Amino acid sequence: MLRGLSRRALSRVLVAAAALLPALAAATPATAGTTGSATACPSTGFVSQPFHPGHNGVDIAAPLGTPIHAVGDGVVTISGYVGDYGQWIRVRHPDGRTSEYGHMYRRDVSVGDRVVAGQQIALMGAEGNADGSHLHLRIWGDDSFSYGIDPEVYLAEGGITLPCVPGSGPRPVPLVYPAESGRVVSARSADGRLELFAAGADGVHHAWQREANRDWSEWERLGGPVNAELAIAPNADGRLEMFAIDGSTFRHRYQLSPSGAWSDWEDFGGGGHDIAAGVNADGRIEVFASGPVGVFHRYQLAPNGGWSAWEPTGGGPADGRIEMEKSPEGRLEVFALNGGTFQHQYQTAPNGGWSAWEDFGGGGHDLTVDHNADGRIEVFASGPVGVFHKYQTSPTSWSGWEGTGGPADSRLSSERTADGRVEVFAMNGETAMHTWQTGVNAPYGAWETFGGGGTEVTAASNADGRIEVFGTSHAGTYHIWQTGFSTWSSWVWVNSTAGPGIG
Repeated sequence: MLRGLSRRALSRVLVAAAALLPALAAATPATAGTTGSATACPSTGFVSQPFHPGHNGVDIAAPLGTPIHAVGDGVVTISGYVGDYGQWIRVRHPDGRTSEYGHMYRRDVSVGDRVVAGQQIALMGAEGNADGSHLHLRIWGDDSFSYGIDPEVYLAEGGITLPCVPGSGPRPVPLVYPAESGRVVSARSADGRLELFAAGADGVHHAWQREANRDWSEWERLGGPVNAELAIAPNADGRLEMFAIDGSTFRHRYQLSPSGAWSDWEDFGGGGHDIAAGVNADGRIEVFASGPVGVFHRYQLAPNGGWSAWEPTGGGPADGRIEMEKSPEGRLEVFALNGGTFQHQYQTAPNGGWSAWEDFGGGGHDLTVDHNADGRIEVFASGPVGVFHKYQTSPTSWSGWEGTGGPADSRLSSERTADGRVEVFAMNGETAMHTWQTGVNAPYGAWETFGGGGTEVTAASNADGRIEVFGTSHAGTYHIWQTGFSTWSSWVWVNSTAGPGIG
């Protein structure tokens, strides 16, 4: 909150504080044991405003983008946006207390996620009522959120004295959920910028955000397979890797460094119908491809490493549309459908072998797969009478198929809102529509018109949590984005030109 400090004054203080940090790193413990659980340093920085009767919390000031860490084990109960705080997070701890973090530039956890002490949950920012980059940390004593505890006293109980430097406490690798595949795909680089690939009749085209949450570059034509199906996934070291397949060719290219330039095209196998890519719990990318005799897969032998040979999966729908998701415990699951068959298979353990293909329903036109805030997988499929969905009722059981309405024979995509609700986007040649959960893990509202018709659709999240949707037509590639967390821009070209048309 930093009231009373001008931006110029704050800048001077931050510079001075940065000079002190090396000494603090040597002198200050990072984590310490407490009764029942560990306590961790929330962030590097200095106390710019302490807890007092007019200030329910402590402000820790540091440069924009400084990592913020959970002060203890717990479950995320809020991860979203509010006016005074900008982006904010609450974590409920086993002792009944709640830690609250405000003014973030970026959030790395969602409602329902389990975190441990010392785990990075956000990047520091200056959103909401703030005069400069800082973390506003609150500790609540009970669920009424009327009993505030001095965070410095709370941290001191666990052996943490402010200012502090985050240490080497437990940092579990977060689950990396597969991105939507299709003829237009998008994923975030390690620095938070969205990257976009669209495949047309003259090959693959590429555009990227110049800065996180900001405007877009001009289109760059990359060549490669024509009218291709695309998939994208991050390597364990943060480098994105993109895969492209057409009827006779399969190629890939990858970032040479996290958020950096890209390699040239390299051969990855023969042609096929569709592909999907996901990341194993240990960071190894795994790729699935469908063709006239079923589904095959190929996987990295080590994180960031070389690849296995192509292996059959024991069946799967011929020339099927493929998507992947991840279970709460980190097992990959593959869903594939064609005009007459819908099947799925799943890892029997994280990083492990695969089940046999199992029937999942009748055939359809397209599918999208996402996960609820509590981790349960949810599947949507389109067909001649609209869009249906099916969802996990437990880690090993599923609901029946339920009709939702929506456009017939539409392309589908889905993304999670900032507070953890699934939102689904559907587009056919006449219309685009969307529907969303009315609450976290809750049923869906009615479909609403979202724009005109087109050929492909995909959705991704900006670094600040706002959803951005990309749609294609014969004329070019468009996008629409959340201007807040419940309002949308108009559809416009991705940049100043139409970009690749996709039929």
